[in-house]
Amino acid sequence: SIVSLGEPMSKYTLLEELGQGGFGAVYKAVDTSTGQQVAIKKMTLQEDVSEELAVTEILVMWDNRNPNIVTYLDSYLVNEEVWLVMEFMDGGTLFDVLRAVYLEEGQIGAICRECLQGLHFLHSRQVIHRDVKSSNVLMGMDGSVKLADFGLCAQLTPEHSKCSSSVGTPSWMAPEVVRGEAYGPKVDIWSLGIMGLEMVEGEAPYQREPRLRVFELIERNRPPKLQNPRHHSALLRDFLHCCLQADEDWRWSTQELLQHPFVTSGEPVSSLAALIISAKQVQEEWR
Repeated sequence: SIVSLGEPMSKYTLLEELGQGGFGAVYKAVDTSTGQQVAIKKMTLQEDVSEELAVTEILVMWDNRNPNIVTYLDSYLVNEEVWLVMEFMDGGTLFDVLRAVYLEEGQIGAICRECLQGLHFLHSRQVIHRDVKSSNVLMGMDGSVKLADFGLCAQLTPEHSKCSSSVGTPSWMAPEVVRGEAYGPKVDIWSLGIMGLEMVEGEAPYQREPRLRVFELIERNRPPKLQNPRHHSALLRDFLHCCLQADEDWRWSTQELLQHPFVTSGEPVSSLAALIISAKQVQEEWR
């Protein structure tokens, strides 16, 4: 059994809801025996699909421990729900941060580096994330950056070295996914490039368009570019160009991108702490 036996309600006290998704909701909770804050993702098992997502997420987190991947703590089956217990990231999602503050290039470079380290680890273990975007990147008040949300991951094997199922979030999907072609780990690099645009512009390209229209635009158009390229450094422009190659053979790998000058010149993660504190202050003012 991949889930623990026992009654999580006796071990954890739920404090507040942190967010909702298609799978269910995430709560902040506290481990009553240690006082440790945790996050609990409650996933409703209504059909085979949701069960598969829950099992995938647990197995990927359980099997892939890394400083840039949210730490798995435990999981339980409670009635028709799976409760996934993981570390609590007190800075919230990158999506929330982007709505509140403007990022400088050195900070974007730092976030890209941390995400690339996590993706490099996954790709080296033949795992594709398939849903890289700002709402699936979590941050700590210390500036730490971690990948989350592994329900759509694919595990490649020697027999199945490519995927073909069209999954992900439309605006972040690579052209080969949209076209229904076989694809490999570099779909995550395209999504990271889109997330780079998101960090600069405040939103992903085509984000306001209907789903089918997004697919049409990704398939028909050249890779999206910065709205005002001259306002940004040549290094940032080149980094995005290396991520957003329509042909996956030309798209850089995690290993290559970790050596890219835009990434190597990124600030240390500690510099993100002040950014996250500012974002929290803005969010408090909105309430």
